Amino acid sequence: MAKERESCAKALGCNPIVYGISAGNIVAAILSALHWHSVFWAIVNGFFGWVYVIYFIIKYT
Repeated sequence: MAKERESCAKALGCNPIVYGISAGNIVAAILSALHWHSVFWAIVNGFFGWVYVIYFIIKYT
């Protein structure tokens, strides 16, 4: 059963690690844009992804 899921994920291109990294980048860019009102910082913080999200949560909440 697990082997079937693995082959399905490979065939469909579903890689949860890539989606997790992408989601972190998107969340970081949105948080940065809303907080700093700057496209530059949204791009920079989007590059760092989950690192910025964790920093934002610790620092601002």
